[in-house]
Amino acid sequence: MSTDDTTTDASTDTETDTSSTCGGSTATTDASTDSKCGASSDTSSSGCGASSDADEEEEVGATVEDFDADPGQLIAVGLGPGQPEGMTDRAKAALADAEHIVGYTTYVELLPDEITDDAEDVYDTPMCGEVSRTEEAIDRALAGNDVAIIGSGDPNVYALAGLALEIIESKGATASMLEFDVVPGVPAAQSCAARVGAPLVNDTVSISLSDHLTDMPTIESRLHATAKEGFTIAIYNPWSRKRRDNFEKCCEILLEHRDPETPVGVVHAAGREDEEVEIVDLADLPELGETDLIDMTTTLLVGNEETYVWDDRMVTPRGYETKYDY
Repeated sequence: MSTDDTTTDASTDTETDTSSTCGGSTATTDASTDSKCGASSDTSSSGCGASSDADEEEEVGATVEDFDADPGQLIAVGLGPGQPEGMTDRAKAALADAEHIVGYTTYVELLPDEITDDAEDVYDTPMCGEVSRTEEAIDRALAGNDVAIIGSGDPNVYALAGLALEIIESKGATASMLEFDVVPGVPAAQSCAARVGAPLVNDTVSISLSDHLTDMPTIESRLHATAKEGFTIAIYNPWSRKRRDNFEKCCEILLEHRDPETPVGVVHAAGREDEEVEIVDLADLPELGETDLIDMTTTLLVGNEETYVWDDRMVTPRGYETKYDY
């Protein structure tokens, strides 16, 4: 599945009513989330699409000068594929030490009970609340708390580590002030590749089909550039309720540059109860867009010209066969 944070624009809308405990000004989002840490971003107009009011710039609320406490710590934690056993020991330790945990509702629900029960406060928002909840996490840390902001996959893969640093800078704070750290997790491309064999052992490129933050002409250009070269390709966020054309255009571009019999690993909801895995020919990929197998929890693993299927597993040669006899 697309276990990294971009999947936040795909999951079912969830109404939450959570309360912040930091102190500061109050801001209310479409999730009925009552923040007292100074976060002022309003996600109520956003539908997570490429157009509409979601394009309007969200302004940062409180700045570092609005907080009197000695700053706490902010850690971006990657949960990996989603199930507790897929989390690294370092991620578990960081969450156990955090006083406050901030995250997307779906990801918070993936946390083991012992972690959420031990936290002083858990703050979550539904999809499209990336900016507001990241600012909430930062404000909580500036108010003196040790805070973990969580996401599935890895914080540096289509996720919030970069956004956190940008907002910290915009508030006049520094990463050092907050002892900002990143705890890596297993990205979706790697966790999904493990389900289908060894498809990504040579040069690989990752591309997201979500045009929420990157316009479709740019995505198409990158697909053309990648598909005509010998890269294997991990494709994130292939489909959503509002985006059908992007997947169809992606298939069209891939077939323009690659053999129709190129193997493609299709991994839906890796590590969750509804996990499904298939290996198909590239020529058969477009018709899967009409099935439940392709959605925002799906990751596509597109082989290169050397990738083949053996014993129901994708194999992309690394090149050892050209130098060694075996």
